[in-house]
Amino acid sequence: MDPLSLLTLPRARPSLPLRTAASNAPPSAARLAPARRWRRQRQRARLSSPVSAVAAEAPPSPSPSGGGEEDSEGRFDWLDQWYPFAPVCDLDPGAPHGKTVLGLRVVAWYDRAVDEWRVFDDACPHRLAPLSEGRIDDKGRLQCVYHGWCFDGRGSCQFIPQAPALGPPVHKNSKACVASYPSVVQNNILWFYPRADAEHQDVLERKRPPFIPEIDDPSFVTVYGIRDLSYGYDVLVENLMDPAHVPYAHKGLMGKLRKKEDPGRVEFDIEGGGPMKMKIEEANVNGFLSPQENGGYFRYEAPCTFYGSPLPREAEGEEKKKKKPQFMLVFMCIPVAPGKSRVIWAFPRNVGVWLDKIIPRWYYHIGQNAILDSDIYLLHIEERNFAAAGVENWQKAVYVPTQSDNMVIAFRNWFRKHCKSQVGWAAPTVDQLPATTTKDKLMERYWSHVAQCRSCSTALKAMKALEVVLQVAAVAVVGFLAVAKGTLVTSVVHKTAIVSFAVLCFAASRWLANFIEKNFYFQDYVHAYK
Repeated sequence: MDPLSLLTLPRARPSLPLRTAASNAPPSAARLAPARRWRRQRQRARLSSPVSAVAAEAPPSPSPSGGGEEDSEGRFDWLDQWYPFAPVCDLDPGAPHGKTVLGLRVVAWYDRAVDEWRVFDDACPHRLAPLSEGRIDDKGRLQCVYHGWCFDGRGSCQFIPQAPALGPPVHKNSKACVASYPSVVQNNILWFYPRADAEHQDVLERKRPPFIPEIDDPSFVTVYGIRDLSYGYDVLVENLMDPAHVPYAHKGLMGKLRKKEDPGRVEFDIEGGGPMKMKIEEANVNGFLSPQENGGYFRYEAPCTFYGSPLPREAEGEEKKKKKPQFMLVFMCIPVAPGKSRVIWAFPRNVGVWLDKIIPRWYYHIGQNAILDSDIYLLHIEERNFAAAGVENWQKAVYVPTQSDNMVIAFRNWFRKHCKSQVGWAAPTVDQLPATTTKDKLMERYWSHVAQCRSCSTALKAMKALEVVLQVAAVAVVGFLAVAKGTLVTSVVHKTAIVSFAVLCFAASRWLANFIEKNFYFQDYVHAYK
């Protein structure tokens, strides 16, 4: 039976707007003006710069109701930040890769001329076709496959096939340039800065992406991963900051938390949940630090990076006879669009280093994707409940009386105080959540992860090929038995062995097909039966 037929699928719902104080206002020409102004800014920037066009600032958004509070540190500047694109291990240097980050469609490609990754606007200036569907030509340039226009690493057009060789050099016109964003590889992750005008090309001298020294430490190994998610940036960040949900939302997937002493408690559950003490320190416009009661810590560096370790940190300058076991959780939370986000994870550790030599990365991803799957639907619906109440009313809509929610509260306070509970999109964006679709689409793994992961996509191709080989072997053995009956195969023992081999090949192919479906495409997670 098709496993998808066993699901009780919810009905699709109409798109839900994100309520703000101005959400009841009717559409008008004034509300459409920011988009027109954004397009005019991009056109003027392209004309004024021989290299690239500017990624204009996000259009102004209406202030949420009750937002009269003005913080002395000012608003958080979403465009003056570095954003992770993808782990370098998941980027093929022989092809361009397109993604949406902060509402901005960008393409990353490897410039062989300087051995560097580049990040461009994902739109050819000719007819706005996506450059991410292009190719790297024989000269190492990015080629648009619609009409063959070619661009170098600075975004300058180098070749227009339709232009006569003896005619005017139209490829040198500034209108033929594509926006090239500052980019850098750090901690084996490609980052880019979402402003492409000339004054920001040296932004690395002023500001760099957050740096995690353990990832570059040769005594550590790091497992990387990436996944697109069907809920928004703010929901993603607060979920990662909430360890109290782990034994319940991920039941059966992770080890039970150690039960802590709680004087006076007479009721315990089998999941092992309990009180958690959390402190919040250094809270400001750039994020905050949360020391944990066992000596561990977690830090949020706005807007994308959340990292830390539940293990006690080693004291600086302390002489160590033996290296203490250490592992870290590093998450990069990327706003994609309203109701959509992306997470890049990196888990550096200095224990079990030898395991990375025998265990492929895709095997780790099976469990990591199962953990993400187990609360996708919960968070997708939760986000719509927040939107119905008004995202600026989060503190009024929820009840968070325990310290286990302290990091979540700290993030929501940061988001409200410095961002007015809104992401500062880099391109005109309609603040409207996508319609709720069926669980098999919300939790699908192929496009959200496998297609973006070189390890998983390679493993999938190999497993599909093996599945075909097993099926062919089963059919071939049965055919051989039919042809050789009474001639080459006369013994009952031989016949039994051949038939058994055919049955085993067929059974193995069916098991492998089921394994592929569950781990590379879709597997439901039903909390009631965990």
